[in-house]
Amino acid sequence: METPFPPFDPDGDEEQQELTSDTPVRLRDIPLRTIFPNLLTLLAICSGLTSIRFAIEGRIELAVAAIIFAGFLDGIDGRVARFLKSTSRFGAEMDSLADFVNFGVAPAMLLYFTLLHEVRSFGWIAALIYAICACLRLARFNVMLDNPNQPEWRTRFFTGVPAPAGAVISLLPIYLLLLGVDIPSGIWTVYTLVCGFLMVSNLPTFSGKDFGKLRRDMVLPFLILAVFLAAAVISYPWTTFTIFAVLYLLSLPVSRIKYSRLNNTVDTA
Repeated sequence: METPFPPFDPDGDEEQQELTSDTPVRLRDIPLRTIFPNLLTLLAICSGLTSIRFAIEGRIELAVAAIIFAGFLDGIDGRVARFLKSTSRFGAEMDSLADFVNFGVAPAMLLYFTLLHEVRSFGWIAALIYAICACLRLARFNVMLDNPNQPEWRTRFFTGVPAPAGAVISLLPIYLLLLGVDIPSGIWTVYTLVCGFLMVSNLPTFSGKDFGKLRRDMVLPFLILAVFLAAAVISYPWTTFTIFAVLYLLSLPVSRIKYSRLNNTVDTA
């Protein structure tokens, strides 16, 4: 008896074999560990879409919190998939769609319904351009091929601002609004455009791979710092995220300078 749903294979290999073969192929059963990371990604999408609802209802704090929660899930779903050895093409594609919703559409809608609507069509255009830039940045990231001949140091840099970081810095106007700082919406319209252009630019930005490992003597200071940051986010969320956004913006010229120095060092070697 046929089920009403098509058979699911995370990598699509067996489905493709069934389509190209005259011999019926019994698809293997899917372990639940393969599905779990995809559930996290779907939960992240639900959080991003819920942020848009909160933005429409004027519940700004909850809207920002929903985007932050989506970012947290985005940060762990890939790691969970690798830990469970359940990475798949399906999961990778869905993760990109989730990033577009959570870090492209949701911040754009939150900015428009909260601030940018005050400048009418100009604000809507800025929100549209930001979302489109996030889409283009993710599409470019997906089709970029790793060059096996490139030097190791280049893996420490992204090309352009990543979509999650773009969402963090683009929401700076919202953080300041929640802190009671009143700045004209026209300025934030330009700022939103700048954040969008940074995502599709060729600006080298730190990838964070330098922090993938810790020396043994740095483990305890790292744990203390992590606890401090968690307490700061809980106690003073908007001040803390404002500091995060400003520090990231200040790191952009630093990453450019470091990239140029490393590149010049290799060229002169």
